[in-house]
Amino acid sequence: MGLKALALNCTLKPEGGEASSTDAMIAVLKKAFAAQDVELTETVRVSALDIRPGVTSDEGDGDQWPGLRAKILAHDILLFGGPIWLGQISSIAKRVLERMDAFLGETDDQGRMPSYGKVAVAAIVGNEDGAHCSSAQLFQALNDVGWTIPAVAACYWVGEAMGSTDFKDLKRTPEMVDKTAKMVAANAAHLAALLKANPYPG
Repeated sequence: MGLKALALNCTLKPEGGEASSTDAMIAVLKKAFAAQDVELTETVRVSALDIRPGVTSDEGDGDQWPGLRAKILAHDILLFGGPIWLGQISSIAKRVLERMDAFLGETDDQGRMPSYGKVAVAAIVGNEDGAHCSSAQLFQALNDVGWTIPAVAACYWVGEAMGSTDFKDLKRTPEMVDKTAKMVAANAAHLAALLKANPYPG
């Protein structure tokens, strides 16, 4: 059905700066999605954009959320990627979720938010505990603003507690990460195709 996915990298690292482990995890999922005939068209590093604080779809002159919002909604699957900081999702990820709060008031005549019929999955990395907490925060918030979450929707990796090895430093992708990525991609593609063919009634 020509499904397309967009990845958001919610790393704190600026564009063109240090390599991001989140990008490395997104690359694993991109390969898994390709095997399901889903094109991951782009990875957006959100920290490179001026996403203003707020809960509307346009916070005024210079706000780059309207352009990113349009790009997100033009895809069938959202791959929400980010690091674990202090045991939870990054402030960049929270900013994106806060801006999606506007979806609650942007329903069509059947009460459906702009995100209805679209699927969201997560890519989470860190060298501390917090993968489950981060995915719980993401999925509850995303579901609140209309996204559909498939079974096995998060692919994550956490390193040794208080260690210094990052996901991007690994010489090869761990077997369980690769296996989980394939499940995430397969389930997301299956659900997105179903919803595209049979939208929610509202």
